[in-house]
Amino acid sequence: MQKIQSAGLILRIYDIARDYKLRGGNASILGITKGRRLDFTIADVNEIYEGPVGVLWEMLMGEQIHVGGAEETEILARKAGINKDTAVLDLCSALGGPARHLAGKYGCKVTGLDATKKMVDEALRRTEKAGLTRLVTHKLGNALDMPFKAGTFDLVWGQDAWCYVTDKNRLISEASRVLKPSGVIAFTDWIQTENMTNGEWEALNSFMAFPYMETLDGYEHILRHAGFRILEKEDLSEDFAKHCHLYQSMLRNQLKKRVVKEYGSEMFQAADEGLARWVRAADEGKVGRGRLIGRKA
Repeated sequence: MQKIQSAGLILRIYDIARDYKLRGGNASILGITKGRRLDFTIADVNEIYEGPVGVLWEMLMGEQIHVGGAEETEILARKAGINKDTAVLDLCSALGGPARHLAGKYGCKVTGLDATKKMVDEALRRTEKAGLTRLVTHKLGNALDMPFKAGTFDLVWGQDAWCYVTDKNRLISEASRVLKPSGVIAFTDWIQTENMTNGEWEALNSFMAFPYMETLDGYEHILRHAGFRILEKEDLSEDFAKHCHLYQSMLRNQLKKRVVKEYGSEMFQAADEGLARWVRAADEGKVGRGRLIGRKA
């Protein structure tokens, strides 16, 4: 009985911390204090990815626009157990690179959902060009209010994009709703891994237009609270730091002339300064990346 009461108390502490964070205060979960939620919305994300910043991220990361590209997509796919019969929902699917990879490799049907019209239109064009329209569809919509019936998908998928979402609790709740019984959620995301000053928090999140970053333990709690059983939880922060250095080197060397020519020196300077902050924070162990996989009860 004492163990049950203690477990209930821990969950209640998590809930109080989460609710306080959502009201704009600081939240401390397992020793990591998260700053207040910043005033970035889906409109800000749309503006960014409809403009030159979206192009810049594709320059750095390729059309999959996430750390590790196709190799990381394949790792997550294997761990999630994808096969030709898996109905996949790719949340915040951007240009549709991972969706086409999964459909082309496994023959599964993938639905991509993204809130930026330019991204969806371009994803449709590239999918048609790749001859994958029979397997891959792209929809314009909000991950917090998904335009799908309950129990539609076998797998909800995400790669390094949910950091843009303003309410991770509602996101996971919606993912659970559209999953079939025993369905799987598999995703990676950029996360906070250590305490930082308010100035660091605001500078890092503002550069990316993140309303806030979740922690790895925070994501685990949200998943459990939504009824998921955790199958895998992995800290990928060491690899994340290496990629931050790689992107910095690419920006300063291979891409500098192109960025300056097409978008001006001011944009290059802003991108270089912002990326340098992320490199420093990753090296200091304050930010990173995590991979989580869960199964719906």
